[in-house]
Amino acid sequence: MSTRIAFVALLLVATGCGSPSTGADLKGKVYVSESVTENGKPRALVEGTNVELRFTDDGRLLAHAGCNQMQGPVSLDGGKLSVAELGVTAMGCPKPELHEQDTWLTKLIEAKPSWKLDGANLVVTGPGEEIVLAPEQPASLEGTWTVDGLVTKDAASSVPAGVKATVSFRSGNLSIDTGCNFKGGDRPYALSGQVIKAELGPVTDMACGDTNEVETALMQAFSSGGPTYEIDRNTLTLTGQDGSGVTLKK
Repeated sequence: MSTRIAFVALLLVATGCGSPSTGADLKGKVYVSESVTENGKPRALVEGTNVELRFTDDGRLLAHAGCNQMQGPVSLDGGKLSVAELGVTAMGCPKPELHEQDTWLTKLIEAKPSWKLDGANLVVTGPGEEIVLAPEQPASLEGTWTVDGLVTKDAASSVPAGVKATVSFRSGNLSIDTGCNFKGGDRPYALSGQVIKAELGPVTDMACGDTNEVETALMQAFSSGGPTYEIDRNTLTLTGQDGSGVTLKK
């Protein structure tokens, strides 16, 4: 082996022969924070929130940290995350700490942080911060969902105070607890595309005050062939054949 060939072989071993990550590797993907550090120390996020970065197929970044959404055209050239004309919604955050967290993430993005892929994870590094984000997992029905909204063809409303209704999906079984007439144990369900097929069984007819409104909306969604479902992050929407339904949170 010539000296030149031996040198090239040694260089490939030292640097690795894989191709460097490019912006194309991120398009169409969503990443959710697993850890955040600031000045070398863990930064605690507001309880129940995370940092989400969504890279659209048309070259935009959508960022979210628990309240407002930031977005804009993004360039990922040269290992830098650069957003031109970053726009931020102006929704009033329910907690001051959420507003502060939005401001922190906005400043980090405007600082044009560096980025790299570490295996499947995305690492974003700013002047004093580092966020490690994992790819968003495929949405799943599995788990217990709590009804938090009622939807009709024309409007949406919140659940009356003190009323709790849940829908649980576990290993092919469905369980509904409305807290009133229906407290169904595990019943098998099947998916037909985006439609949930299930036989819920008998329902009593007690008057239960505000609970009846939630129970009726939930039961109607499951009538006439079953509801269609849609999952957006931690929100599940069940829509009946008549266009009305419920929203649920995990």
